Amino acid sequence: MSPAADEPPSHGTPIRVDHAGIAVESIPEAEPVLFALGCEKRIEESVEGRFRWAQYDFGRDASRLELIAPEADEDIDAVVAALEAADIDVVEYTEFADWTEAFVSPTNPTGTLFQLMEYHDSYDEGRPPAEVLYVDGDRLDGG
Repeated sequence: MSPAADEPPSHGTPIRVDHAGIAVESIPEAEPVLFALGCEKRIEESVEGRFRWAQYDFGRDASRLELIAPEADEDIDAVVAALEAADIDVVEYTEFADWTEAFVSPTNPTGTLFQLMEYHDSYDEGRPPAEVLYVDGDRLDGG
């Protein structure tokens, strides 16, 4: 049977994904889920005080998972500058009274549209409660 026209051709080489990384607000708050699934923590390191990563595995010869958490306050301008320096298109950079946003164009190699947001102090006013708006009720900028 031949592959469907919209499916990429198979390369026939057996592979195993080394690990998947998940961005989280807090490694200590996220890792109990991994421990309950039987993961073992292998390493945790800080990268120049910008972010911290920890790697876990699901047992011998099994998949690994990496949690990545910020250590510094979010600075959307620094992120945009880094993306542009890497020739990644950032579109629709807009400053609003309560937040600043920018979008990473889906023309990037992942094909994904990313929305970046920097929350200003006034963002919470008149909006749903924090537990609805943010990750575990906490803003990503630590506010």
